[in-house]
Amino acid sequence: MKTFSLAAGMTNMRGVFYPTGHMVLMFPTERDARYACELLRKDGVPDDDLCLCGPAEFERQITGATDEDDDVLLPSVGTESDTARRFRQLAHQGHHALMVHASAGTTSEHVLELLRDSRISYGQRYRPLVIEDLVDGSAH
Repeated sequence: MKTFSLAAGMTNMRGVFYPTGHMVLMFPTERDARYACELLRKDGVPDDDLCLCGPAEFERQITGATDEDDDVLLPSVGTESDTARRFRQLAHQGHHALMVHASAGTTSEHVLELLRDSRISYGQRYRPLVIEDLVDGSAH
């Protein structure tokens, strides 16, 4: 499993967290996140496509990529700033992040079905021009 590092290509042109080609799933505990990792591994997802990040580290790394102090710029046409703030808020509350590289063969539906019994608190899939809502947290 890879270590999370906010790398080039994980932000949009404005510097907001936008890891295109990844699913970002938040879990209330490390145990929940590790359980999800194991389910994905057993299903054939390679370790190199998984990245688990603890709350403090995830919050620290995306803090500069949330657009929170950007009141003077024009509002974004998308929801990436709100989504990044939600991830940061959950990390601040102690939730663990699991990033899954979503190759063309990895459908959101398959991952959600595989993790249906997991306690996902929030989840998004980042496509080139769209953020796909996976889990909004209201059902958990």
